[in-house]
Amino acid sequence: MAKNVVRSVSAFNNELKLKGFNAFQIGDACNTTGSYSRKDFYKICLSTGKSLINYADRSFEMDGTILFFGNPHIPYSWETISTTYAGYACLFSEDFLQLADRSESLQQSPFFKLGGTPILTIDEERRDFLNTIFRKMIEEQKTDYAYKDELIRNYINLIIHEALKMQPSENFDKHSNALSRVTSVFLELLERQFPIESIERPLSLKSAQDYAKALSLHVNYLNRAVKDITGKSTTTHISERIISEARALLQHTDWNIADIAYSLGFEYPTYFNNFFKRLTGTNPKSLRVQEV
Repeated sequence: MAKNVVRSVSAFNNELKLKGFNAFQIGDACNTTGSYSRKDFYKICLSTGKSLINYADRSFEMDGTILFFGNPHIPYSWETISTTYAGYACLFSEDFLQLADRSESLQQSPFFKLGGTPILTIDEERRDFLNTIFRKMIEEQKTDYAYKDELIRNYINLIIHEALKMQPSENFDKHSNALSRVTSVFLELLERQFPIESIERPLSLKSAQDYAKALSLHVNYLNRAVKDITGKSTTTHISERIISEARALLQHTDWNIADIAYSLGFEYPTYFNNFFKRLTGTNPKSLRVQEV
């Protein structure tokens, strides 16, 4: 039974990566709400039940029907409290929506951006309408219609436009300090880049500029927030976390140093060696020998 579940989750993830989109009914045997990588996919979820959602630095306790918008660049977690839980969800990549042709990034929408409104309370009438849209997406993805991707994109945009008509929910507990909020999200996003589990998936966010872009912030604002709240620069936090991961890889894997350097985002092993020695006072090879 366990092997069948693993196989189902693996098949679901492979299909999602291949198509860039997947819609499903929550509770179906083929998947669960947490069986995909939030590093890659946006999520829209229509659900009914009781849950606690932590989104960046905010918390929302929900009992009823909500529409949730998840951004892969902003850390969030979802704890289901009730024993009965139902709804629909769709996952999609930014490339699937072909946002390069649009004037505004998805991350700038009021539902997906940092500090936006990711959760809306849904009444019965609107729930029935949205249920219909999700069911249409689920059925359409199974067809051989040549333009089904475009049709599914229209359904996603229809959901977003329906949400734009509604008043934002105000039931969040917010940090009073905006700098504290930004810093909290940065630190969570930084931690989510680790551990590095495969050489085939090297570290992608390596600089303050990378994190600022992922969070749709100006790098100067991110740097000021992190420095004011923690006393350390954004670059220092990133460097210290990379060093911590480098130590773990040197001590607990048999990867060669060149592979470790590449997995941590260094183009050449010499760059990694110089970086490691500057921050630790020793070189990677010496550390590995000491541990042995």
